[in-house]
Amino acid sequence: MNRRLPVADGAAVRRRAVELVREHRGAIAAVTIIQLLAALASVGIPRVLGSMVDLVTGAVDANTAGRLQGLIVVVIALAVGNAALTGCGEYLARVLGERVFAELRERLVGSAMHLPLSVVESAGTGDLLGRTGRDLDSIRNVVQRGVSQILVIVLTLLTIVAAAVITSPQLSPALIIPLLTILPAASWYLRYAVPAYRAMNAMWAEVDGVVAETADQAVTVDAHGLGARRNRILDRAMIEVWSTEQYALWLRIVLITALGLGSFGPVIAVVAWGAWLAGHGAVSLGAITTVSLYAVQLRTPVSEMTFWIDSLQTAGAAMSRIVGVELVAPDRQATSSTVTGRPPRVCGVSYAYLPGHDVLHDVDLELIPGERLAVVGPSGSGKSTLGRMLAGIHPPTRGRVTVGDGDGVDLTALTEDALHHEVALVTQEHHVFACSLADNLRLARTDATDAELERALEVVGAAEWARGLSDGLDTLVGAGGVQLTPGQAQQVALARIVLMDPATLVLDEATSLLDPSVARSAERSLDAVLAGRTVVAIAHRLDTAAAADRVAVVIDGRIVELGPHAELLAAGGEYARLWRAWVSD
Repeated sequence: MNRRLPVADGAAVRRRAVELVREHRGAIAAVTIIQLLAALASVGIPRVLGSMVDLVTGAVDANTAGRLQGLIVVVIALAVGNAALTGCGEYLARVLGERVFAELRERLVGSAMHLPLSVVESAGTGDLLGRTGRDLDSIRNVVQRGVSQILVIVLTLLTIVAAAVITSPQLSPALIIPLLTILPAASWYLRYAVPAYRAMNAMWAEVDGVVAETADQAVTVDAHGLGARRNRILDRAMIEVWSTEQYALWLRIVLITALGLGSFGPVIAVVAWGAWLAGHGAVSLGAITTVSLYAVQLRTPVSEMTFWIDSLQTAGAAMSRIVGVELVAPDRQATSSTVTGRPPRVCGVSYAYLPGHDVLHDVDLELIPGERLAVVGPSGSGKSTLGRMLAGIHPPTRGRVTVGDGDGVDLTALTEDALHHEVALVTQEHHVFACSLADNLRLARTDATDAELERALEVVGAAEWARGLSDGLDTLVGAGGVQLTPGQAQQVALARIVLMDPATLVLDEATSLLDPSVARSAERSLDAVLAGRTVVAIAHRLDTAAAADRVAVVIDGRIVELGPHAELLAAGGEYARLWRAWVSD
């Protein structure tokens, strides 16, 4: 049963937001000051226009034309200043947004890279893909553009209200009171929108997972005729997404309607109230003109507020899922960085993916340094799980997997770097990332020199084609670059193993997904990597077992036989039965 990754609560998201503000307080202060100056220049224009109205409607004398011309110059200067300050503020805000988004993305990727594999497998592919894809995209626009736009909206609203009060205390209530009617609608919207967007993001993650898993396992889906079943699962997920999207859309419609009324209300109220006050001689026509223009200016930020309130809720829901990745508790506590170079030892190990359902039962296994051990057994017997125990992927439910003399050190107590020097798991899956060939290789060891990279490629037989690339090690490979063949991709994966230089290798059918011609070449590369190391091969083909020094037979989560191929055949037990069945097939 899949368990989703945790979702951070509002307090955790606010703490993360405060951290970001503190880290970038200098840049945020600069953007705020510039946008405040731009807002002051903007609200200054209606004030000057109101003065012009009072000037032309009042007593005209010889100096009126000169004063009017001076006010026109002031209006032009304010408009130019507003444009320049707005442009400068927008540029600085975009730069700030890019930096903040880059930090968020790198921190998320760093957290995801160090997630316990057991947690990732339990959560499923879609949840993590959704957080690193759709959730980041939801935040992107708010961080990159929203910083500037939200500051402009807030500062514009505050300066307009303040300027209206200063211009005419009698007229300002007509501008402010209609704005206050927006608050109940916004409060109602926020109460329901945040849970809706969180649910919607989680459902989209489920859709992404269904699509990704179906595409990745397309051959299996076709072979077993699972297409209709996968389509039903996708249809059910899409129906849930559609229902949630409809609910969120209804919430937005209510909010937009309320904000629309709020943006028109001040204009109508100011004109009506101003006409009544002017009729009683309480305010001048210039004051009415100024505050009316302020009311018109309010319409733009209030209208934009609709979009940004909605975007903030989407981004807030996404942020809670992204911060949630950082809240995953480690499944181990690293206490040692000692590298012994000796093979792992299994002592009384049991393991359960689900509580109370052990797939390994009290397994003991002592590896001989430098040997090749084949682990065989029926499908579902626990072979691959044992391999993961030996590679330190999962901590055992009970018992210990250790390295070193005496009581040894638990594999799960080693730091990542020490663990990688002790043992590495090579599986059927390998990936070429969209970056240079050198960067692909340095995933295994970041401090590796070009000479060491070339040596690793030489060991696995990849040096010739690597030298033939247009830019050598700096050639972009993967998506958007040179597409490597399956055999070349496997060699890149094996070259990473050479750079890691582990003392023990656990192989889980590392070449079984390749076609026969490529597999033969990859197996030659693999043989070069295995030289001088202790090797545990999870064997799904028994010809691998026949070539091994010893064979461990796993049945129902227990090692029931252990010894050389010939001895086990002669004993006529479980291994002999498996061998006869395999030979007859």
